[in-house]
Amino acid sequence: MIKEIILATGNKHKAEEMKEILKDLGVKVTPMISFSEHPKTEECGKTLEENAIKKAREAAKFFCKWALADDSGLEVDYLGGAPGVYSARYAGEKCLYENNNNKLFKVLDGVPLEKRTAKFRTVIAISSPDGEINLAEGKIFGTIALQFLGSNGFGYDSAFYIPEHGKTFAELSADTKNSISHRAIALRKAKEIIKSL
Repeated sequence: MIKEIILATGNKHKAEEMKEILKDLGVKVTPMISFSEHPKTEECGKTLEENAIKKAREAAKFFCKWALADDSGLEVDYLGGAPGVYSARYAGEKCLYENNNNKLFKVLDGVPLEKRTAKFRTVIAISSPDGEINLAEGKIFGTIALQFLGSNGFGYDSAFYIPEHGKTFAELSADTKNSISHRAIALRKAKEIIKSL
């Protein structure tokens, strides 16, 4: 049975969200950013799956422990699935969330709401210390709002509107978001995989 799993992400917000969702797993969950030394994986994959696998394997090998990594992307139908795997750097390397959001709104300027359909997708990779991989995926469908709404969350949360809730991710409480999000869906599947290992 796995006693500890490393969260292989350098994103503090993502690590907090993942740790909260995994808190009832019964396994010690340690964000790698809590260590002074950790791998800095170059996300050069062409798919979310490739990036998640690479991050998980590098962390598992570095720490000699099981590791869990995700890669998530916002896929806008009108843009042919962009920004997708490039979501975190849509406006350029080392850009801010605000830069990505502003670019997204600029390229969708004048596009009516009914054509702004999108989905958020997360792929989770769980790696053993010797590189054996298990995958889980989560998706949530919505639209890109016509204006930024809400101040919670991070990334594209203030732009991604969920019709069933009548709110963007950034308008939802953390508890609600963590129960319905693409990452939550993928992590729930990952929990079952971890319990079975």
